[in-house]
Amino acid sequence: MTPKHPGKGSFIAELRPGERFTGFFQARYKQLEPFRDRSKGNFLTLILSDRSGQMLARVWENAPDLAGTFEVGDVLKIAGEVEEYLGRTQLIVHKLRPAKPDEFDLADFLPATERDVNAMLAEMDAAIAGLTNPHLSALVRRFYDNADFRAKLAQAPAARRIHHAYLGGLLEHIVDMLRLARAVCEVYPELDADLLYTGVLLFDLGKLHTYDWERDITFTDEGRLVGHLVLTHEMVSAALAQLPDFPADLSLRVRHMLVSHHGRYEWGSPRRPQTLEALALHHLEELSADLNRFTGLLRARREPGQPWTEYDRRLGRQLYAGPTEDPAGDEEGASTAADAGE
Repeated sequence: MTPKHPGKGSFIAELRPGERFTGFFQARYKQLEPFRDRSKGNFLTLILSDRSGQMLARVWENAPDLAGTFEVGDVLKIAGEVEEYLGRTQLIVHKLRPAKPDEFDLADFLPATERDVNAMLAEMDAAIAGLTNPHLSALVRRFYDNADFRAKLAQAPAARRIHHAYLGGLLEHIVDMLRLARAVCEVYPELDADLLYTGVLLFDLGKLHTYDWERDITFTDEGRLVGHLVLTHEMVSAALAQLPDFPADLSLRVRHMLVSHHGRYEWGSPRRPQTLEALALHHLEELSADLNRFTGLLRARREPGQPWTEYDRRLGRQLYAGPTEDPAGDEEGASTAADAGE
């Protein structure tokens, strides 16, 4: 695996018994436990992880003091050795300290897009530059010309689990939908292309405030209590208020796309799509999300040589990937996908 940060060190999946190592890992669990001889005090049990997997670790010396220097979720710099105990590989930690912000890239510890983020941003910018309606262009640029906004968008996930649930996933989702929107507009020229592109660029912006991804992909309080549809509508409405010349009917069409893009009441949509562009946006979003979900399952998919994935409870079905002619090759591919955190 290739690390995002040059100082990462070995990944969990690369460590072998007998090796000494120095590297960066994320603490997923910590617990002080007593030695059998209680006069010796406590040792520290850890579960350490990166995007390749996780492993049990032990700190035998100075454990209580070290345990107080970090929290679960922190990235740590660790020096130690790998051993095999009772048939299981574990890490023996000799030194540890919290990592400094410039010493690691979060994409080494959480699932992340495999695409070139700068290339996706450039593709998105080209779509924005192609907007010919000055009002829609001004609205979109209220967000996308902001450097802080762009930096968050480059890292934000689109979800916690269902689809594009990794760093950079929201940007990937938007770029895929822009590509799909271009094709749909060629087939259906009656669509207002600028309006549809604007919907794609704006429809999920509330997710920047719905998720926190500093340590793991989790919900924020706003995400839990308000939700991304409402947050998106609030953000866009505030931007529209700063554009006094924005046509009222166009504002209504934009806001309708935002609140109806889930398509169905039972999916949390307060309105069903009632314009061509809103209907197109809903189906583009569904297509991108479903194909991403299916693709991820098929890559991680199955035991070597098996044509079917395991049953997926969210989808309510198994997926068929077809027969495997080279089981060894398929096993290697499945391992690679798992290492990538998909």
